[in-house]
Amino acid sequence: MSATSSPAAVSIAIKDIVQEYPAPSGGVTRVVDGISLNFERPGINMLLGPSGCGKSTILHMLGGVRPMGTKTPTSGSILIDGVECHGAHDDSVMVFQRYANRPDLTVFENVAFPFRLKLWREKIAEKEWRQRVAEMLKAVGLADKQQLRPAQLSGGQNQRVALARALVLRPRILLMDEPFGALDAQTREEMQRLLIDLYKAAPCLVVFVTHDVTEALMLGDRVIVLSTQPARIADDFTIDAPRPRSTEWQRSAEAIRFEERILSQLHKSSAGKGAVRVTI
Repeated sequence: MSATSSPAAVSIAIKDIVQEYPAPSGGVTRVVDGISLNFERPGINMLLGPSGCGKSTILHMLGGVRPMGTKTPTSGSILIDGVECHGAHDDSVMVFQRYANRPDLTVFENVAFPFRLKLWREKIAEKEWRQRVAEMLKAVGLADKQQLRPAQLSGGQNQRVALARALVLRPRILLMDEPFGALDAQTREEMQRLLIDLYKAAPCLVVFVTHDVTEALMLGDRVIVLSTQPARIADDFTIDAPRPRSTEWQRSAEAIRFEERILSQLHKSSAGKGAVRVTI
């Protein structure tokens, strides 16, 4: 990953998505209410909203995660490269807050795990995937940890393993569900810088869910602000400042305007519901 890869053309269209679930007391609970979005090029797109607003539900739809016994979406459609998507997509991978590394496998084996699956085993020759895994471990700073197991790693190192396992597939679409939310502040900043470095080396279309305003501003090319449940689009804007964005930029008039804009939209829609975080 020493040279920058050429971005692969990719597009996602979310059209009038509604998601409802049965309510315990009868009837239905609407979680997502008529959202339409287009992503037409590689970039880091932040999906920001208060806890429980429905942003992870949208991300899971993009990743093909479908709860049993529930029609997902209730109405509307998701298209990847113009083709309606009803389940998992070969060009899309997810990274979760709970990194789900196999405790019985080494770091190398965890990163290489996708190549055990039929789809990737048939696509990629063993010599190539072994080289990819070795390069990715070097890129995430774990080359000297490849024979350790997850219990021997810190939380940040485990999240590096999870990120490496996703990126070793060279996805065109990377979906991230609050991947750094459980980490301490210093480790979270390290992981954010790592993501920026890895993205520069291999640009793809990233959709990153967060409820941290500062994280959205430090990482995003585009920030999409969702209201409280049921999720609607409260705001949608781009940030042109180059990454990595320094603490000086974070204190700049531009960054403060963005932060105030986000918080204003969230306060309008929240009425005291949910929560967002501003990292200090």
